[in-house]
Amino acid sequence: MLKISKSIKTLNESDIGDNLLHYDYNVKYLLSLIRKGISQDDQHFLSSYRSFEGEVFENFVYEKLLIYAAENDNIEKFVLKGFHQDKIKSHANTLSISEKQQIVYRTKSREISEFDAMLITKDKELYFVEMTLVKSVLKLRKRLRKKKALLEIIFPNYEIKALIILNEGATGVRQLPSYCTVWLTEEFSAKGVLDYIVDTDARKLLPKKRIKSDKMIEAHVLKLYPFRYYNTISWITKTIRSHKKYVLDMNFLMSQKVQRYHDLYNKFYIGYVDAAEVREELNLDKSLEDDHRVIVAIEKKHSDEITLTYYIQQTRKILYLYSYDDNNKIIREKKDPYGITITEVYHISKMMDEKYKLNASNLATIKKLLEETRTEA
Repeated sequence: MLKISKSIKTLNESDIGDNLLHYDYNVKYLLSLIRKGISQDDQHFLSSYRSFEGEVFENFVYEKLLIYAAENDNIEKFVLKGFHQDKIKSHANTLSISEKQQIVYRTKSREISEFDAMLITKDKELYFVEMTLVKSVLKLRKRLRKKKALLEIIFPNYEIKALIILNEGATGVRQLPSYCTVWLTEEFSAKGVLDYIVDTDARKLLPKKRIKSDKMIEAHVLKLYPFRYYNTISWITKTIRSHKKYVLDMNFLMSQKVQRYHDLYNKFYIGYVDAAEVREELNLDKSLEDDHRVIVAIEKKHSDEITLTYYIQQTRKILYLYSYDDNNKIIREKKDPYGITITEVYHISKMMDEKYKLNASNLATIKKLLEETRTEA
């Protein structure tokens, strides 16, 4: 297990020089508020400042981890990002560096996951790192599960773990999964960095400090197991519906391998119904044609419960998700037009012919099957 150093715990800046000030920060809106004289107690200012402070904290911890990794005998490899690595174009279906100089895994058109940092130990452990200033880490859990599942798929020869770096006072730490190592630092402040950015007569910066070590590697050199995002989700859709007797192949769905994919994708697409079949249940607009295709999916919730959800694509970029809240009430949500779900639904819908069509009776059967998995669990 990785143990926090005193230097990281106390947020000691003495060994990173001016590196924090060499990063580019997304402060255009924050600076406009400062120029307008907006109060620091104003919600717009607080929200913008928190976002900026999170950026600075991530960069600070990354700088400290570079030094930590170079000095820790048990760490074998550490992935470079930002100005520490050569500018290499983001590659599809592998780990690489994005235009924002972050460590990412992407398909041809979409980023699947982003990692704050990544390191490998001599014990064949691969740690992905999350550093955040949030006060409650409960919302982290869903994100952690997806990232862990992806890394387990593309790096099957490593034990995947997470290093979570927070400020003291963060809540929900004990509810994080057992594969997480948690470091708690003293309270962080980005005031010094903001003061430098605001000061038009700021001092001249010291040159960037770079760590020289054979452990430091570029993201794209890590050899990974081939994984094709859309091919895999298409295979799951086809196989889950291919049982000769049952509407869903539950043995296939609940297998360890497929559940790992479920952690990654979050939802599997299993067929479609005509809008007329679910108009009343989903409270669909009357203007929607009766034969409009509604894509049916099974979503894996944070609690591991699997439920039915529905997607309605009105145009190539307009997609609505219909799901159930904790009180079994339908919620309608417009999806990000540039998100991966838009592309998934479009891709899957094109491959679904008549044999994927479901009806109200099929949906009732599927709900019952999913309820049985909860009972068995």
